[in-house]
Amino acid sequence: MSHSDGSLRCAHCGARLQAIRLPDGTSWEEGPQWVCFSDDCSYFREGWEWMWERYRAKTSYRYRVLNPSTGRASPLPVWSETALRDFIIDEDQAGPVQTSSDALPGRLGENDDD
Repeated sequence: MSHSDGSLRCAHCGARLQAIRLPDGTSWEEGPQWVCFSDDCSYFREGWEWMWERYRAKTSYRYRVLNPSTGRASPLPVWSETALRDFIIDEDQAGPVQTSSDALPGRLGENDDD
């Protein structure tokens, strides 16, 4: 979801998404990706219980937009509140955000192409 100031926003909590560089060795072809790092986001907070109830996994996920121009969104698995924060990059490094549609919210298993 994009905001009037051109920034990408989380479809669950409205927090501004932050760009991350892709980890080495990843199979993701697109980059950068845009992630909600708000620890107050309901998607992230409720994900811990959702993953435990279904998979007995002590993990959660954060909302991410894989490609702002298409709005393609997917859960980003995380194992702690600080996981992947060291991959955050400045918006200048990420380049301009071009959106043609709003990113759609999704639960794990919905809209997750990766």
